[in-house]
Amino acid sequence: MDSVFRVRATGDEGGFLIAVESQGQPDPDKLNSWTYYLAHLYAKYRLPPVLLVMCKDKATASWAAEPIRVGHRVHTSMLVFPLVLGPDTLPAITDPEEAADDIPFAVLSALAHAGDPGLPAILEALSTALDGVGDEVAEGWAEYTEVGLGDTPAREFWRQLMAMWTSRFPGSGTLIEETRLKGREEGREEGREAGREEGEARGRAKDILRILALRGVDVPDAVRERITACADLEVLGTWLDRSLTVARAAELFAEG
Repeated sequence: MDSVFRVRATGDEGGFLIAVESQGQPDPDKLNSWTYYLAHLYAKYRLPPVLLVMCKDKATASWAAEPIRVGHRVHTSMLVFPLVLGPDTLPAITDPEEAADDIPFAVLSALAHAGDPGLPAILEALSTALDGVGDEVAEGWAEYTEVGLGDTPAREFWRQLMAMWTSRFPGSGTLIEETRLKGREEGREEGREAGREEGEARGRAKDILRILALRGVDVPDAVRERITACADLEVLGTWLDRSLTVARAAELFAEG
């Protein structure tokens, strides 16, 4: 399993287990695996297990929700009913205040909508919500979100968002921190070649263009040239902040 949690609740002696599986596409072999996982967990811990399957698209969610029947055609020995979370069963949370009311639920929403074109707005709301909680809690959910997004452009976009909150995650050993350290080293190397400030400006311009590309924002040649030609770190910093939310690349240069 991807993760197994023991849940304790008031009035529920011993609690229960949640076995979490992330499923990117239909896979018939998983039906056998899931049945085995649940039987093994129940036999080992003597606690009722619940199979939770996280899906990023509707087709996979519909497939995963089908009951699994074990036994002969004349007799069903076991029935497994996966609990499926996907785009149809979880709302897209784009309001930072709503995300802050229930961080775990907002994280599940982001993972369930990982294939949604509106995912950047969901991740932006989540990142803003994490800024209002304790460092340890924020770091844990930030890393959980990053891992859950998988090897996708969405993960890169999430790393860029988290890079804006460096002070929130001191000493983090997560992939987010590793990405920052790598970027700093690249920036130092550029600075040695053409001057520290020039190297930093180039690196910041690349970050702006990369964020826009990850968000699917078209960048005309004139805009690209203006970004790469700028050597003012303060101006580039403003454009970097705006690159996370603008709908059109030209909005980077808006006055005020």
